[in-house]
Amino acid sequence: MAMLEVKDLYVSYGMIAALKGISFEVNEGEVIALIGANGAGKTTTLHTLTGLLHAKSGSITFDGKELTKTPAHKIVEMGIAHVPEGRRIFQNLTVLDNLKLGAFTRKDKAGIAKDIEEVYELFPRLAERKTQIAGTLSGGEQQMLAMGRALMSKPKIVVMDEPSMGLSPLLVSKIFEIIEMIRERGTTVLLVEQNAKKALAISDRAYVLETGKIVLSGDAHELMNDDSVKKAYLGE
Repeated sequence: MAMLEVKDLYVSYGMIAALKGISFEVNEGEVIALIGANGAGKTTTLHTLTGLLHAKSGSITFDGKELTKTPAHKIVEMGIAHVPEGRRIFQNLTVLDNLKLGAFTRKDKAGIAKDIEEVYELFPRLAERKTQIAGTLSGGEQQMLAMGRALMSKPKIVVMDEPSMGLSPLLVSKIFEIIEMIRERGTTVLLVEQNAKKALAISDRAYVLETGKIVLSGDAHELMNDDSVKKAYLGE
């Protein structure tokens, strides 16, 4: 059974249908990419998975449990962490305090301290800046902090929304390296990413969204060589 299973999901903003019956699954240990143009429904999908939006109909099953009526903070407790578009870090708090807030659902102090050290191993830049106010970090450092904060809830799956947006090419490559390291450490990743070429290169499978519908899915490397994907998303 898939770790995360979405079936026939419909989501609307008032009268406007944002998702029109999408179905997909994520297996444990995979990196799955959701690609598509702006307005295709990618962020809406992630917001619905993490309880920030409510589905009109359809089902979301995680570890065998139905999520569609579950509040967002309970979804975090169950093991889904969200790295939102635009980072959404706590600008006025230090790097360390941001990381501690990522562990707000946990009570194991020793485990939290150990995981903060693991985040610092993954993101040495954050260790150097742990007492710095988060709002004064560079864009790349803020993205690292948003990812590190999500990992502090000890998630089974991390959903990431546009982690490379607005970053220099060098930092984009670094962020994708870190996503691969996160997977190597045993955390599943669902990735929404404008940079389709980079996303497909590190993913196992991918789904292509167009105007609220999944129009294509399959092995990520095969999709990289698909003519319609090349033309629409890879600039080839």
